[in-house]
Amino acid sequence: MGQQQYGIDAERLMQYATEIKGVVASGLQVAVVIGGGNIYRGVQAEAFGLDRVQGDYMGMLATVINSMALQSALEKLDVSTRLLSGLTIQRVCEPYIRRRAVRHLEKGRVVIFGAGIGSPYFTTDSAASLRAIEIEADVVLKGTRVDGIYTADPEKNPDAVKFETISFDEVIEKNLNVMDMTAFTLCKENNLPIIVFDMNTPGNLERLLDGEPLGTLVSMSGAHDGPNRPVLLNPKRLPLPALAGNLPEQA
Repeated sequence: MGQQQYGIDAERLMQYATEIKGVVASGLQVAVVIGGGNIYRGVQAEAFGLDRVQGDYMGMLATVINSMALQSALEKLDVSTRLLSGLTIQRVCEPYIRRRAVRHLEKGRVVIFGAGIGSPYFTTDSAASLRAIEIEADVVLKGTRVDGIYTADPEKNPDAVKFETISFDEVIEKNLNVMDMTAFTLCKENNLPIIVFDMNTPGNLERLLDGEPLGTLVSMSGAHDGPNRPVLLNPKRLPLPALAGNLPEQA
C-alpha cells in the first residue's frame, strides 16, 4: 500500500522490483510469496457476515492481483519471471507444480507464488514456508515494516528490545509473534532458518543477502556461526550467462 490506505502504491512496487532485480543480478535464485491484505484479508469475511472459506478464497485472489503487479514491475526492469498459482487461473498464471518451479529457478527466473497454497484456513506465511521447503530454499526472508523481532511491538512499546538472533524454541517459549504457528512449525521441523527484516528501507534486501546482520535470524541454535549469517555462507548461486547458454529457452 505504501502511504495509501488501500490498493497498490506504484512507487513502493517499483522499489521492491528494483531490490529483487539487484539480488537476481548477483546470481541468487529468488522466489517470492506475496500477501493480499492491501486489497482483502480472508479473516475479514466473518466480520462482513460472509462465509470464512469464501473469504479465504477472496483473499487468495487478492494475492494473485499483487503477484501480477509485481510480475509486471519486474518485467519492466527486464527481469524474467514466472507466476505460479495455488489456484488454477490459466489465462494469467501457471498452476503450481514443484518441478516446474525449480526448473524456472534453475533458469534464473524470479518465481512468484500466488494464491497461497490454494486452500482456505492457511495464511501466506504458511505458503511461504511450504513452498520454501518444497523448492529446498536456503532461508525464508520475511519482509515487514519493522527491522526484526522484538520483545514487544516496537510500534506500540518504545521500550521493546530487539533480538539479533533467536532460536525457534525461544520464540515459542516467549510467545513472540513471528509467523502464524503452522508456518513457524513447518520451518522448525525442517530446520529452515527465518530472517525477519525491514523490507521498506531501500537496499536492505541486497545488504542482507550480502551477509550483513540485518533484522533477526531465527534458527535451531539461535546463534551466529561467524561474521556472516550462517544460512547465507553457501547460497544457491548460478552463473547466469553460462546457465542461459546451456538450457533451451522454451523449457
